Amino acid sequence: MLKIFFLIFMAGGLPVAIAMAGASLVYILLSDNLPPFVVIHRMVSGIDSFPLLAVPFFILAGNLMNNAGITTRIYNFALALVGWLKGGLGHVNVLGSVIFAGMSGTAIADAAGLGTIEIKAMKEHGYDTEFAVGVTAASATLGPIIPPSLPFVIYGMMANVSVGALFLAGILPGALMAILMMLTVAYYAHRNKWGGDVKFSSTRLFKALSELAVVIGWPLILWVVVDKLGAPAQITVFIGLALLFVLDKIFKFEALLPIMTPVLLIGGMSTGLFTPTEGAIAACVWAMILGFAWYGTLSWKMFVKVCLDTIETTSTVLFIVAAASIFGWMLTATGVTTAIASWVLGFTKEAWVFLLLANLLMLFVGCFLEPTAAITILVPILLPIATQLGVDPIHFGLVMVLNLMIGLLHPPMGMVLFVLARVANLSFERTTIAILPWLVPLLLSLAVITYIPSLVLWLPKMFF
Repeated sequence: MLKIFFLIFMAGGLPVAIAMAGASLVYILLSDNLPPFVVIHRMVSGIDSFPLLAVPFFILAGNLMNNAGITTRIYNFALALVGWLKGGLGHVNVLGSVIFAGMSGTAIADAAGLGTIEIKAMKEHGYDTEFAVGVTAASATLGPIIPPSLPFVIYGMMANVSVGALFLAGILPGALMAILMMLTVAYYAHRNKWGGDVKFSSTRLFKALSELAVVIGWPLILWVVVDKLGAPAQITVFIGLALLFVLDKIFKFEALLPIMTPVLLIGGMSTGLFTPTEGAIAACVWAMILGFAWYGTLSWKMFVKVCLDTIETTSTVLFIVAAASIFGWMLTATGVTTAIASWVLGFTKEAWVFLLLANLLMLFVGCFLEPTAAITILVPILLPIATQLGVDPIHFGLVMVLNLMIGLLHPPMGMVLFVLARVANLSFERTTIAILPWLVPLLLSLAVITYIPSLVLWLPKMFF
C-alpha cells in the first residue's frame, strides 16, 4: 500500500520528496500501529548526521568557484593543453570537466557552469550544436565520480562507509571515463575530418605541462619531506602552499591554484589532516582566498548571492534526504526490503547476476528519481543483498552513483538534460537525441567498473 500511495502521488505531479513523505504519512494515518509524529521524528533523524554537514560546504565551494571566474581559467588551461588536437574543443570539454569535477561535486553544476562556456565556444568554431551538447552532457557525469562528490557523501552516510575511501575510489574510474570520452571525440574528429581549434604553440603547451608537473610533483615532494625526513605535517603544508602562490605569481599560471583544489582535499583526507566535512570547509576557504584575495574576481555582493543560492540548493537536497529517510524506514518496517532481498537471493546467489540486475534497476530508477532521493531509497534495499553476496560496499557505491548519473541524461526527469537544453537553446527532443551516442562510452565505463572491482578498490585499500 505504501508503494501504491507513492506512485499515485508521483503520477499526480507532486515533487518526489513530497510524494515520499506524503505516502509515508498517509500510510501511518491509515495504520493503527504508529503515531503520525513518527514522520517528523524520522525525517529529522535522517538529516541529523555529521557527514551531511559536508553537503552545504561542498555546494558553496562549487558555487564560489563557478562565480569567481575560475571556470574561464580552467577552460583556457584545457585549451592550451589539448585544444590543438583534432576535435580540440571536444577534448577541452572533457578535460575541463575532469578539472572542474574536483571542485563542484555535482553534474548539474558542471553542466550549467563550464558547459555554458564550452557550448558557446564550440558553436562559434562551427561544431554541430548536437555534438557540443552531447559531449558536454557526457562529461558532466564526471562531476560526482571524481572527488569531491555530493552523492558519495550521501551514500557514505546511508551505507555507513568512509567518505574519504569513496572519494579515492572515484579517481581511477573517473580517469577511465575521461579516456573513453576523449577516444569518442577522436573518432568523431577522424570521421568528420576536423582539425585543431587553436594553433599549436609550444610555449603555451610547455606552460600548461609545467602547471601539471607542479600539481603532480607538489604532493610528492611534501610526502617525502613529511614521511621520509620527519618534518611536521601542518607546517610543511603551509610552507608548501606559500611556495605555490610564489610560483603562481612569478610564472603567471592560468589555473594552477584552482587545479590544486582536489589535490588538497584528497591529500588532506588520506593523510588524516582533516575529515571530509572539514575538507569541505577547507575547500570553501580556498575558494574565497582565490576569489577575494588572489584573483580579485569575487565581490561581497556576489558572495551574498552565492550564499543565498547555496542555501536554496542545500534546503532542496536535505529535504529530499529527510523525506527519503522516512520512506526508506517505512519500506524496511513494512518488510518490503526483506521481501526483495529474499526474492533476489532465491533467484540467484551469483554476484555478477545480481550486479547486472541492480544496474538495470538503477538505470531505470535514475530516469525518474533525483540521485539523492534514489540513493536514500535504494541503499537500504540493495546494499544488504550486495554485502551478503560479497560485493564491497565501496565498489557498490561507485556502481550506484554512476548509474544514477547516467539517469540524469535521460527523460523524463534528467536534470542535466533540461539544463543543457536551456543553455544550448535546443529543443528537449533534439537534446535527448544528441546525448544518445554518448551513452556508449558511459555504459562501457559502467560495465568495466561493475565487473573489475580492483579498478575501484585499489586506491582505497592503499590508504584505508
